[in-house]
Amino acid sequence: MPEETTPIDYVMEKALGPHFSGLRSPTATSASAAFADANAPRQPFVIGVSGGTASGKTTVCDMIIQQLHDHRVVLVNQDSFYRGLTPEESKRVHEYNFDHPDAFDTEQLLDCIQKLKSGQSYQVPIYDFKNHRRCSDSFRQVNASDVIILEGILVFHDQRVRNLMNMKIFVDTDADVRLARRIRRDTVERGRDVNSVLEQICCRVQKLNANDMVIL
Repeated sequence: MPEETTPIDYVMEKALGPHFSGLRSPTATSASAAFADANAPRQPFVIGVSGGTASGKTTVCDMIIQQLHDHRVVLVNQDSFYRGLTPEESKRVHEYNFDHPDAFDTEQLLDCIQKLKSGQSYQVPIYDFKNHRRCSDSFRQVNASDVIILEGILVFHDQRVRNLMNMKIFVDTDADVRLARRIRRDTVERGRDVNSVLEQICCRVQKLNANDMVIL
C-alpha cells in the first residue's frame, strides 16, 4: 500500500504559519485532489512566488522546497527569461529598464511552464547578468516534477501565466530592506556599480505605471 502523501497546501500553511499569504486560484485543482489518488496521473502543482525586488522571494522558495522534501520540486526563475539586449540597447544599458514586463520573454516562460505541467522536460536559458545576454550554448535542464515553483518580480503580470498557477504567494518586505539587499546583490553578483543601481530604482522602477505591476 503506497504511503499517504500530505497535501502541499496543508504543508505550506503549517510551515509558514502567520507569514503564509497564499492565494489559490478558484478554478485550479486543489492540492488535496491533485495528490489524492496515487494511481491517477498527477499534474504538477504550480506555485507562483512574487514580490518586490530583493524582497526575499528566494528565501521563501527555499522554505517551500525544504517543507516539500517528500515531493519532487523544481524552481523556475523568471530572471532566466530576460531578453538579450540588442547592440543598440547594450550601448545604453544604464538607461534600459530591466524591471519592466517587456524586459522578459514571457512567451518562452509560458511555453516552459506549459510543457513542465504536461510532464515534459525543458531547457531553461541561462542569462549572463554582466553581459546582459543569454549564454547561447548553455541551458539548464529542468525535468518534470510534482511541484513547480515559479519565482520572479512580475510572474503575476500576465494573465496566461497566472492561470497556470494553483497557488500564489506575494512576499511583502519593507522598501528600505529591499533597497539594501538589491544594492548588495547587483554590485556583488551582477557586476553593476552603486550609482547605476540607484538610478534604475529611483528613475525607472518608481515610474512604472500601476497597470504594469503585479496583479493578484
